Amino acid sequence: MRRSKRPKGGRPPFAAGLMFNVLVLQALYNLSDEQMESQIRDRLSFMRFLGLDRHQRIPDAKTIWLFGETLAQAGAVERLFTQFETYLAAQGFQARAGQLIDASLIPVPIQRNTREENTPIKAGDCPAKWNAQPAKRRQKDTQARWTVKHGVNHYGYKNHVNVEKHHKLIRRYSGTNAAVHDRQVLAEILRPKSAGCDVWADAAYRSHEIEAQLKRRQLRSRIQHKGYRDKPLTARQKESNRGRAHIRACVEHVFGHQVTAMRGKLIRTIGRVRAQAKMGLKNLTSTFQRVLVLRVPAARLAG
Repeated sequence: MRRSKRPKGGRPPFAAGLMFNVLVLQALYNLSDEQMESQIRDRLSFMRFLGLDRHQRIPDAKTIWLFGETLAQAGAVERLFTQFETYLAAQGFQARAGQLIDASLIPVPIQRNTREENTPIKAGDCPAKWNAQPAKRRQKDTQARWTVKHGVNHYGYKNHVNVEKHHKLIRRYSGTNAAVHDRQVLAEILRPKSAGCDVWADAAYRSHEIEAQLKRRQLRSRIQHKGYRDKPLTARQKESNRGRAHIRACVEHVFGHQVTAMRGKLIRTIGRVRAQAKMGLKNLTSTFQRVLVLRVPAARLAG
């Protein structure tokens, strides 16, 4: 990622490493840009983490937004996630025990549009009158979608993840709008059989096409069985589901950590590109934390 070089006499830019650490803190506590600036000024712990002294200037909200926007538009977060996978392998956290697949809804601020405006948005277009209102257009998310889960309406995006069974580390992810079915993204986040032949997922992922796809890729399906109106689950399938659910539930621990320890999943962005970057940073930060937890027993044994 290239950064502009200011002429002599201008304010020098903050180091890229420092700014990335700011984004890590922001993802860890789910803070807006303005809140992040305020917390850096207020918390000595934040300043120590960033390597700043009390007399030094700190990044303001606009600087934080611009750096995050640069990463998002360059697709740098996805590349960083891939590079961190190499680091994990070098540290002994190879993914070989199996793959846990799931998706989590990511809410964004609800758009208050009229029915006439929503019609072209659902078709993938922008309302014609918004072209004459650039300020309004910049504040409208035309890529987030509504969906219904357990009878409750949700608006936003989805975070699809592939979690390694043994270490519970996120190994691959993808961001879509909330209306995309989980099965449609499975092929994108699946890893080769070297990461583990067994694939666990809930019944939403089961279909003849998915089963055939896993077989072609030499992966074993541990997806929970799905009952139908005229074909309910047998006693054997129910028993199998209980065993698979016990293992598959580990992926919920990852999402639960993001909701509780990382103060929720709400993101304050507009558009899929920015949402994908925010989801990537949250996944990456939660993986950082998980690695630190896994290292504690090893450090005690070494001591």
